[in-house]
Amino acid sequence: MRHWGNQSGGESTAHLYLDGRHHAQSKIPAVFPVEGGVIEVATSSFGIKRCHYVTTTGEEHQLVPDPKSGEGRRARLESDHPTLSRMIAATSVALLVIGVGLNLPQIIGPISQVPPIAENLGTFTSPIHLPLWLNITLALGAALASMERALRLRYHWLLDAGGN
Repeated sequence: MRHWGNQSGGESTAHLYLDGRHHAQSKIPAVFPVEGGVIEVATSSFGIKRCHYVTTTGEEHQLVPDPKSGEGRRARLESDHPTLSRMIAATSVALLVIGVGLNLPQIIGPISQVPPIAENLGTFTSPIHLPLWLNITLALGAALASMERALRLRYHWLLDAGGN
């Protein structure tokens, strides 16, 4: 699948290959019926968030990515260099938590000044005031961290849903 859609329509589509031959395609989110269950594919703004084989009994198995894909190369890094992989993974989670923790109060402040919100909920003044260059750096770091998590086929609604 192309994560950012095809060139003609812009829609993301998943393609199912069976024994090396194109078997089916569907718009994302996709559900492909296969022998013994279904294959479910869903994406976030940063990549694949779900690619599982779900049996008729409800068991879920994450599919193994193609070795030539970005996800496959990231899996190979995890297999070949587990310590480096864990360091990258920990850094990506830290960047997401720090980025959200520092930027969210700064975003809530101006939003709370909107008259209907201020009248009903009151206003909020952020205790955090970072320079623009640091806010941009944190946002870029969080975007890169989300992409790294998508390459590892990891998705958590709290950490990764900010891009949706």
